[in-house]
Amino acid sequence: MSVITSPLGDAERKTTGDALQGTLIDLIDLSLTAKQYHWNLVGPRFRSIHLQLDEVVASARTHADTVAERAAAIGVSPDGRAQTVAAGAAAPSEPAWVADTAVVDGVVRLLRDIGGRLRGHIDAVAEADPVSQDILIAVARDLEKQAWMFEAQAAH
Repeated sequence: MSVITSPLGDAERKTTGDALQGTLIDLIDLSLTAKQYHWNLVGPRFRSIHLQLDEVVASARTHADTVAERAAAIGVSPDGRAQTVAAGAAAPSEPAWVADTAVVDGVVRLLRDIGGRLRGHIDAVAEADPVSQDILIAVARDLEKQAWMFEAQAAH
């Protein structure tokens, strides 16, 4: 049941809703994983990475809200509940204290993995809903920039 009238046809709404829901789960998972790293980070680059992780969290939360609101606007109920995110989470769990180099590697890997799925979602909604595609492109652009910035820290 949808109480919101969708501007999309049923097939387009389903395709777009699936892409938005998958992205929402990834973004919530990213914000939680980045915060977990933030709290458990140790090493000589603690301060700079600690602050950079807060930027990832803020960005992921902002994008998650935009993605969820777009889903609602097309008549799809977004699901960001803990059990839904846990069931769809792709981020690996890390031990308690994590060295700064491992955090950088883990964040880059996570951002690149999410970016790959996002590119699939972008392709999937290209014809179904260009408005949602535009939102997903903006998310991908931001996450790819963050991946580059973390990856640059690992360069030798």
